[in-house]
Amino acid sequence: MDEVPSTSVGPLLLGILLNTYLYGLVTNQYVNYVKHKFNDPAWIKAIVIVLFAVDTAHTIVGVYAAWDMCVANFNNPDYLSRVNWSIPFTAVAAGTSGAVTQIFLIHRVFKLTNNKCVVVVLVTLSAGSLVSGWMAGIRAGIIGEVRKFNLINPLVTCWLTLLAAVDLLITAILSFVLSRSKTGFRRTDTIINRLIRGAIQTGLFAFVFALSDLISFRFAPNTTFYGLFAFPIGRIYTNTLLDTLNARMVFYRMDQQSSSGRWQTGVATNAFHIQTCMHQTFVNVPPDTLVAESAEEVVEGDEK
Repeated sequence: MDEVPSTSVGPLLLGILLNTYLYGLVTNQYVNYVKHKFNDPAWIKAIVIVLFAVDTAHTIVGVYAAWDMCVANFNNPDYLSRVNWSIPFTAVAAGTSGAVTQIFLIHRVFKLTNNKCVVVVLVTLSAGSLVSGWMAGIRAGIIGEVRKFNLINPLVTCWLTLLAAVDLLITAILSFVLSRSKTGFRRTDTIINRLIRGAIQTGLFAFVFALSDLISFRFAPNTTFYGLFAFPIGRIYTNTLLDTLNARMVFYRMDQQSSSGRWQTGVATNAFHIQTCMHQTFVNVPPDTLVAESAEEVVEGDEK
């Protein structure tokens, strides 16, 4: 009896607790986003609302699952052999959060590179992860028994592999393009370095969770260690998106701290996208051009 809870109840419960903690961070990020009233187009605001609604619903489902598993079915090991409906819902919610966040970041990639081929590839892979994630969740609910989870191995592998691959590709592309946009001017390069660091931190964090979920599901099939990563992974993606949006406040404050309120971006060969406080600033720096504009004066948002 001791072995069953340690390998089945424990990881699921830890995953639910971690998910609940991350939902608190998501809520804080969401409140900050609403409070600052960013001048974002309607589709971005809609994405934020949808993701927050999905996170709220999934967190409620997770708390219910913990109660159902640890209280209502206490000392009932047969319960652990069945697929509770919270597991399929988790796959659907995580797949949705991951794909929606990736589409948002792919839009950033397009703004930076203007490369339609790259965007098409990324969108196709992300859409594939969404479909396979939904199919894995629905199939798991139909199967109804944990011992038959091997039947959904191909779907889960496809879902999490594509999810992790897109995360890695987006992180690599953003880091590469931004690094090539450095100008040699300290102030501008400081902002670009922060953008690169943020892209790496958020992208790799999501990548590690997706990869860990895949490894635990495939190589620890007799346990529920996958739940340690499956439950909170959706909150990782929502935090990534909201952190990207709210980071504009940091760049706005950096601009305000400047004695003149202006900076020089210098000579550059690539256009790069810098997001500041209330505006999404697009600074296009062609070769042999010096630009000296404040964050309040250069406004060209994502709605273009």
